[in-house]
Amino acid sequence: MAIHHQEALDRTFHALGDGTRRRMLAMLAQRGECTASELGEPIEAAQPTISKHIRVLERAGLVSRQVSGRVHRFRLAELPLQQASDWIAKHRAFWENSLDALGEVLGELPSDESK
Repeated sequence: MAIHHQEALDRTFHALGDGTRRRMLAMLAQRGECTASELGEPIEAAQPTISKHIRVLERAGLVSRQVSGRVHRFRLAELPLQQASDWIAKHRAFWENSLDALGEVLGELPSDESK
């Protein structure tokens, strides 16, 4: 069954949900630029599988492609990662504040020992 992602953030999290794609992004972050064959080199998978992972990263906007003849070079695109990080930070703050408030309420309840 095919999964269709409507929102950019959905596509980003879907792409980040796979360890192979995260490894590819880590390589790009470290090297700055890689060819498709360089991205697939440390991954024991067939070329069509590597191409599929790259397409998922492209659809999510996480990588950009530059074609020079038969050589395809990829670079990391930071905006989708920043948007995902911002979303996580916003929700982390919400839950941390909620848990702090719950802790305060629970701290005000009488303990079993005082009954």
